[in-house]
Amino acid sequence: MPKSRISPFTRRGFIAAGGALGLVAVLTACGGADSKEGDGGSDKSAASGAWTFKDDLGKDVSTKAKPKNIVAFTGTAAALYDYGIPVKGVFGPTKTADGKADVQAGSMDISKVEILGNVYDEFNVEKYAALQPDLLVTNTWDGSYWYVPEASKDKILKVAPAAAIGVGGNVSMDKALERTADLAKSLGADMNAKKTVDAKSRFEAASAKLREATKANPGIKVLVGSGSADLFYASTPDTSADLKYFKSLGVEFVTPEKLDEGGFFESLSWENAGKYKADVILLDNRTGTLQPADLKAKATWAELPAVKAGQVTPRVTEPIYSYEKCAQILEDLAKAIQGAKKVS
Repeated sequence: MPKSRISPFTRRGFIAAGGALGLVAVLTACGGADSKEGDGGSDKSAASGAWTFKDDLGKDVSTKAKPKNIVAFTGTAAALYDYGIPVKGVFGPTKTADGKADVQAGSMDISKVEILGNVYDEFNVEKYAALQPDLLVTNTWDGSYWYVPEASKDKILKVAPAAAIGVGGNVSMDKALERTADLAKSLGADMNAKKTVDAKSRFEAASAKLREATKANPGIKVLVGSGSADLFYASTPDTSADLKYFKSLGVEFVTPEKLDEGGFFESLSWENAGKYKADVILLDNRTGTLQPADLKAKATWAELPAVKAGQVTPRVTEPIYSYEKCAQILEDLAKAIQGAKKVS
């Protein structure tokens, strides 16, 4: 979802440190020009040792050798980690206020990565350049580089080539998973490793479980929501990779009528939070959004049929696109729908 979607986070101004400019100039040579030989994600390890990958912005990203020093958006880094590809630095929600790993960090040991920015619009260009990155990796929802600040984007993109994996628009979860796996493979991941093979099988089985759950308990209406202090956001299922995939498996979503600019969600005042009736609520689980315990004070929240029935389940709003992590998401949703009662 675009930046306006996520923000309980405050948009922060960024002032690049002067020293970063010198480092950028030194490292510009690492950011090779777009290649014309990308083939959708295969590893080009010819005699020259060059590497190319065609990303989901349609760019043929290339480096002189297979990237070793990788910096990535936290969620993308977590997916690469599940495939055995480590990163040196991350940007995006990584560490909570109490020092623990953010939900978007997945299984990564966050003590072993340089955190370049922990909230939206925060990215330390000087630290980034000092890591001497070979490649920057992130997701894309709308044609932009997710969590790369607009104010410092040009400086950042001069340091190293950047690749983006699509997770919004017409992309479904299965495709986002496939493309993330393509990238991991090109970077050296063993896609025949038992852990990876088992994870993909688990994902396929979980998809079947969700399809079976929707057939066994038809008519269950699911509302995707996110809470902030002043507003309740009701999301459309048509613009996010995860929701599009759930819909293809038979999940019946409530679709908001009046979407905000960008077409991702409808903003509702808390007085109008009950506008859409649902049997199950998938509630945004990201750090900074209000969780069920926080929402108890909202009278209209407490009166929602799904809330009164105890049928609120977390939504992993920004999935980690490894088969391991997405399998768990599907299993949890299948369980929630299977056990839901019609209350709307």
